[in-house]
Amino acid sequence: MNEEIKQLSELQEIDLQIAKFDEEMAACRQALEKRQKLFAERQASIEELKKKIAAVEAKHRELEAAHADELSRIKERQSKMMQVQTNREYQSLLKEIEDGKRGNKEREDEMVQCLEQVESFNKIIAEQQNGREDEEKSLAADAEQVNLQVAELSEKKGAVLEERSKMAKSCKAAILRRYDILRSRRNGRAVVGAMNGVCQGCFMNIPAQQYNEVMKGEQVLNCPTCQRILFHQVACEAE
Repeated sequence: MNEEIKQLSELQEIDLQIAKFDEEMAACRQALEKRQKLFAERQASIEELKKKIAAVEAKHRELEAAHADELSRIKERQSKMMQVQTNREYQSLLKEIEDGKRGNKEREDEMVQCLEQVESFNKIIAEQQNGREDEEKSLAADAEQVNLQVAELSEKKGAVLEERSKMAKSCKAAILRRYDILRSRRNGRAVVGAMNGVCQGCFMNIPAQQYNEVMKGEQVLNCPTCQRILFHQVACEAE
């Protein structure tokens, strides 16, 4: 194998290892963040329900006050009925009393609805708060564990990054740039085998003359389709 390709292949193995560390750290964080998000959403839902309860209770108080005021007016009108001198005045007061009673009946129905709403909201809050304290403790313990795992992985990644830095210095700057560009565009794999005339990166055929040059291993060649750097891979290496 061409020495430059050999160096790049070894560098790629290190880069894949670094990418694996990143994936493992991301997976640790994502699992925890998902639980934390669900917990936060539940807390937000509880706070929203509390706001709704406060609004319904305020409405209930307004209805109570309006009910009490109307009740006082009804009593006043009932007292005046004893003093009226004409049937017209009597009928007018009677209508006002009936309208007041009807309005209060509607208020009473609304107040009952308010109480039922508050009861329903409180029931939902109780269900959502059930086990919240235990879950909060569990999340805190898991967060600590994730931080330890991430710190350990980060330390291992740091050691591998040092190794990569040393290896990268031994590569020619131009071919290293070429490798890095390909790696970023080809999902981390810039160097792949060519076997039986086929690129093992994109699985497209390589022209016979070019494949012969790859087999010789005397120069750095790219796949004409995916542009990955090629090395000759024999069947036993693929197994």
